Amino acid sequence: MTGTSLRLGRSIPPADVHFEQGTFLAGQGRLLEAEASFRKAIEARSPFPEALNNLGNVLIELGRVDEALATFRQVLADGLPDARVYYNIGSTLKLVGDLDASARYLQRAVALAPEFLDAYNNYGNGRSNGGEQETAVVAYRRALRLDPRSQLAHENLGRALYLMHGDGAAETAARYADEWLRDHPDNPLAAHLGAALAGKAADARASDGFVRQTFDLFAPAFEQTLAGLGYRAPELLAAAVRAEGVARGATILDAGCGTGLCGPLLRPLARRLVGVDLSSGMLSRAYGRGLYDELCEVELGAFLAGRPEAFDVIVAADVLCYFGALDTVLAAATQALRPGGLLAFTVERLEGAGDYRVNPHGRYTHAEDYVRRTLADAGLELRGMAVETLRQEGQSPVAGFVVTARRPAA
Repeated sequence: MTGTSLRLGRSIPPADVHFEQGTFLAGQGRLLEAEASFRKAIEARSPFPEALNNLGNVLIELGRVDEALATFRQVLADGLPDARVYYNIGSTLKLVGDLDASARYLQRAVALAPEFLDAYNNYGNGRSNGGEQETAVVAYRRALRLDPRSQLAHENLGRALYLMHGDGAAETAARYADEWLRDHPDNPLAAHLGAALAGKAADARASDGFVRQTFDLFAPAFEQTLAGLGYRAPELLAAAVRAEGVARGATILDAGCGTGLCGPLLRPLARRLVGVDLSSGMLSRAYGRGLYDELCEVELGAFLAGRPEAFDVIVAADVLCYFGALDTVLAAATQALRPGGLLAFTVERLEGAGDYRVNPHGRYTHAEDYVRRTLADAGLELRGMAVETLRQEGQSPVAGFVVTARRPAA
């Protein structure tokens, strides 16, 4: 009997099967199943440092930090002195607050892999958290030499320079900021924050690129961060709107809505609630609240110009602090209000001379007389201008104005 022979493929070892399955499951977010697969791979082959390393990453995602740290240490003991493993240990030690040990491991990671961008960023974060801002700045600048487009490294650098400035090293911070602006003039964060920290003349408002980049990066931690700062603007504005007797059934614009912190306070008054913001990251979280009838990703002035007499109420919580000159945006708000409509907003109070000033944190402060003049020039009638604490900044209260004004009735 003649025929063709059957050629069987090479058998795949069980450890490799479990490893590949664990990698796939982790990528799908099925973390408990991934953990089980990696443990089976380790049981089938010992040592298996790659599986241990992946298991450690899954344990971090599951919040089991102590187990993850022990797992990563076992990887080194099993003979995988890879930069990724040192990075994982260093990053985990930072999570548990052991910043000095974290720094040693992250330094080892970059020694083994001098182009390890994430290691420079994380090393800088640990040094910054420990109060060593200048060391952090050096790490972030090295990260930017590896990837000048790294938004995270730019954001980290801006934060460290601001903290350095606040700690009294303003001259050193200004020098680094000037170099940052010189080396990366096209980056929105460098152009705005760098100029502010270096003491250069401010633009009339923060650029769209700065606002979008800042808040896209900030979106995941936005609400938690503001809660820690005692942020009060939404509550203060909602109270001001209610005091003006806004009737239920109003069409309300939440201007610069962010993640929608004003939404729960405005929804009970609104027949229709619209939100507008430049940051898609912020808007995705606002969408998740299920409170808005419409959400738009567009620059505020352009949005207002395209909605003549569309709103009974416009609320802007900590939005106009990213505008220096207020004339154009207030004029646009007037036109977007129906006759008799209400504008309510917050701005931070300027201490000192001038109409407005950009500060090292990138926000503008405004003089009371300037706000009053600009409202009048825009055709708005001032109803109230209360001085309030809007938040804490560096353990100090941030004073601002809670402003209400109306478009005259027809």
